[in-house]
Amino acid sequence: MNFDEGEIVASLREALGRFIEKEMPRSAAADWDARNHFPRDVFKKLADLGVMGLTIPEEYGGVGRDIFATMVVIEELSRRSLAVSVPYIMAACYAGMNIEECGTEAQKREILPKIVTGDMLFAYGLTEPDAGADLASVKTRAERHGDVIRVNGAKRFCSGAAIADYIYTLVRTGPESERHRNLSFVLIPPTAKGVTITKIESMGMKGAATTDVSFDDVEVPIENLVGGEAAWNKGWPMLVGPGLDVEKLEVAAIGIGIARAALDDAWAYALERKQFGRRIGEFQSIQHKLADMQTQIHAARLTLYHAAWLANARRPCSSETSMAKLFATEVSKAVALECQTILGAYGYVKDFDAERYVRDALLMPIIGGSSAVQRGNIFKQAMAVR
Repeated sequence: MNFDEGEIVASLREALGRFIEKEMPRSAAADWDARNHFPRDVFKKLADLGVMGLTIPEEYGGVGRDIFATMVVIEELSRRSLAVSVPYIMAACYAGMNIEECGTEAQKREILPKIVTGDMLFAYGLTEPDAGADLASVKTRAERHGDVIRVNGAKRFCSGAAIADYIYTLVRTGPESERHRNLSFVLIPPTAKGVTITKIESMGMKGAATTDVSFDDVEVPIENLVGGEAAWNKGWPMLVGPGLDVEKLEVAAIGIGIARAALDDAWAYALERKQFGRRIGEFQSIQHKLADMQTQIHAARLTLYHAAWLANARRPCSSETSMAKLFATEVSKAVALECQTILGAYGYVKDFDAERYVRDALLMPIIGGSSAVQRGNIFKQAMAVR
């Protein structure tokens, strides 16, 4: 088993490192967080690096599917700012992977090239006020009237809806009693008549602000049905297919990026801060904290990279992606809180990035399927082979 990343990924990390230092300085990241701002100009420059095409086949302008490299991009961007890494996911993963996997040929030719150039973002319109993990219970309804689809309902925690080009909306297209057998996906522009977006103030993950979205007799053409007319009532397989596994990995990669940033700051502080005539990094208790943080991150990265390798090979990996999401996000939370502990009072004030790491890390075990959901999935998968 070879654990070398290879020249391509090494070059990718170097290019991203230079980009982040030039276009995403710490002061800018703090400003984006404070204003809950999406830096679209920076995002467009990121697209110029070619990283948007890591989930897009070459025939549509991309570089071919590379889930491992995609996770590397998410991880590196998340070390500095979720205001850029989350929109990257909205483009390369939410839009790119779902349309590549589920779209019609016409939808692929229309949408995929725009993702490569940084001109297409999707927001996920999945959860609702009464439907979180149980997405088969969604109540947002779509009805077909000739060549028009009419949508009514509401979505909650729809992150990035206000900056997206389409809301990738899970809708019910038949009786509620049939649950999994009458769901579909519709692309709804957030600017369409009848769409109302209301920002939800949250602790962290600023830049792609989370929102409530309501649909009041919103009409879109039948061409906006993901997968075409043959996909009416076929939404459930699209939801639980490869895209779901990769979504878990995306959140794991964000978490690892946050944890790495927290460790870097804690390490630097420990080597600079003096108390009782010594740098605090000379005290064994601090050394042990840093060693534990380093070990946790290393283990989380190995778990993520293995699952990403399986996903890229299109091998069954539901359990492994759940393990990666569970472990990496819990590590992210633990490391961010330990960073705050090492910095002491400075870790609690907004002048230091540690405060932001904590706010962002606390969200990671919740989104993309909570830690409890991942544990349940891991248990069921294990029981199936015992």
